Amino acid sequence: MGFSSKSRRRRKKRQQEPAFPELTVHLWTARTGELAETGMGTMARRLPSVIARSAGLAWRASPADTTVTIVLNLLAGFFTAFGLLATTGVLTALFSAGPTPERVRSALPSLALVAGAAALRAGLLAGAGWAQARLDPQVERLVELRLYELTTAVELAALDDSDFLDELKRAQGRGMMSAPRVVQHAVNVLTGTVGLTAAAGTLGVLHPLLLPLLILTALPEGWASVRTARMRYLTELTLVGVARRKWILSDLMADRRHAAEVRSFTMRGFLLGEYDRFAAYQRGVELDLARRQTMARVTGDVLQGLAAAGVYVALGLMLWKGAVPLAVAGTAVLAIRAGQTSLANLVFAVNQCYEEGLYFGDFLTFCAEAESRASPRAGRPARLPDDFDTINVEDVTFTYPGSDKPSLNGISLELHRGEVVALVGENGSGKTTLAKIIAGLYDPEGGDVRWDGVLLREVPPDDLWNRVAVIAQEYTHWPMTARQNITMGRPDVEAEVLAAARDSGAEEVVSGLTRGYDTLLDRRFEGGAELSGGQWQRLAVARGFYRDAPLLICDEPTAALDARAEHHLFERIRTHADGRTVLLITHRLASVRHADRIYVLDRGKVIEEGDHARLMSLNGLYADLYTLQATAYRPG
Repeated sequence: MGFSSKSRRRRKKRQQEPAFPELTVHLWTARTGELAETGMGTMARRLPSVIARSAGLAWRASPADTTVTIVLNLLAGFFTAFGLLATTGVLTALFSAGPTPERVRSALPSLALVAGAAALRAGLLAGAGWAQARLDPQVERLVELRLYELTTAVELAALDDSDFLDELKRAQGRGMMSAPRVVQHAVNVLTGTVGLTAAAGTLGVLHPLLLPLLILTALPEGWASVRTARMRYLTELTLVGVARRKWILSDLMADRRHAAEVRSFTMRGFLLGEYDRFAAYQRGVELDLARRQTMARVTGDVLQGLAAAGVYVALGLMLWKGAVPLAVAGTAVLAIRAGQTSLANLVFAVNQCYEEGLYFGDFLTFCAEAESRASPRAGRPARLPDDFDTINVEDVTFTYPGSDKPSLNGISLELHRGEVVALVGENGSGKTTLAKIIAGLYDPEGGDVRWDGVLLREVPPDDLWNRVAVIAQEYTHWPMTARQNITMGRPDVEAEVLAAARDSGAEEVVSGLTRGYDTLLDRRFEGGAELSGGQWQRLAVARGFYRDAPLLICDEPTAALDARAEHHLFERIRTHADGRTVLLITHRLASVRHADRIYVLDRGKVIEEGDHARLMSLNGLYADLYTLQATAYRPG
């Protein structure tokens, strides 16, 4: 016994060990585990709230289609019960004494009622299906718009928070897809309930003892349905990491971005081998699932067959004892068959509705969290002047979510209208973070930023962002036309587009495109073009110039340019800055020699301040960095 017990423990331990230890289950798949541990009792308790939420969503999407779906399903249930009861009249006439033609003629009125009820029921169900089909895309559109309204409104710091990003992943993936499904399955619950009620009501009218027979015949199929669904959920949980790794590998093998390195590093065989390894494991798990599901269904069918035999025996005994007439027994068989189908469908719909309700709950949770993290300055009453004389940064501190070390620690500086102010320092010194706070993309934890004395904390975001133009180091390759990449949703003024392209050097880029400014800059689409890194950077500069804002923030604007293009761009920025304030962030210190003031940052603090000559005379960090770069260009 001891040896057998140890063997079982070893087998259990091996089963619990992951097949691929390098894979972990992400938080956004946690609902699968919760679902696998849920029983029918829990589902029954929580189902009303799930259905209420889905009904509310459907109503917001389309009150008319929601009403039509519900009303037509209820009417279809009424005619189901009416048709079953009318069947009793048909069977009574057919089983009565007398010549067959006479019996058939007497059954015709009841038969007409049965046919009419069936036709009306079919028409009503078709109408309900049409209304539901109309409802699905409207629900999908509603939740998509809601999600992206929130993701574009949350404060930027939320998108640096790993917990928030996990919630976003759950909401954007299965959560958003579940919205139309939960409505669909809620309607199926209604349909199954109506059908079951119709069958049960019919049996209750015929004879009260017939109701237990309905439950007896439907339970085996319901049990098999729940059990096979639970097996599928557990399998999904097992395969989450495998599916994610397969998706990553498929992206590496099929995406153009990786094609050159896959070939130059001869990665083809390795990637195919890795993909096949995961695919083989997935195939084995799914084949085992198919075997176990088949066994559960066969068991359910056997139990259902035994239950059906028991029903017929019970009906036979009731006929023998004279408890029910033969026509009523025949109608009862039809009602039990209809109720059996409705109950099985209801059990499955409850299972599906609960599952999708969990994922839809993730979507609702994210929406609530995103609403609480919308920009805290939205709706504030303060307004900025069209231009400004001075921007004051006063003792600003900031720490990114999840970080123990502050990125900014007591920063103070000033920017005056018409100045070129440079921020320099080594990587991680806080330059870009400080620029984002000045631009209102982040709110400081401590300290204040004021534009002519107006606190940015009290200014609506759009009011500030309309006065700032940013040429970012990490700019987006927008899959739009060259013109749209410059105007960025602002009114298209031809003269200003041409001026921004000319001043930034993007004019040369556009002149080489097949359709000029109307060329789509994405080769994934027909007629699309692909630009080099330097060409994209010139377009990014052009969009910053086109914005024509009083504050221009240039964060490493020449990272993808050669030396000649870099020199020309800085000349253009100085020319474009006439009357504007420029905040320049760069590692190339030769470009900041002519800045009005230079702030040197180190570990989130300003350690030096002044113009180029003063900073060189201090012989500090700026002088060290400048000398180091200058030495690299001197002959040895």
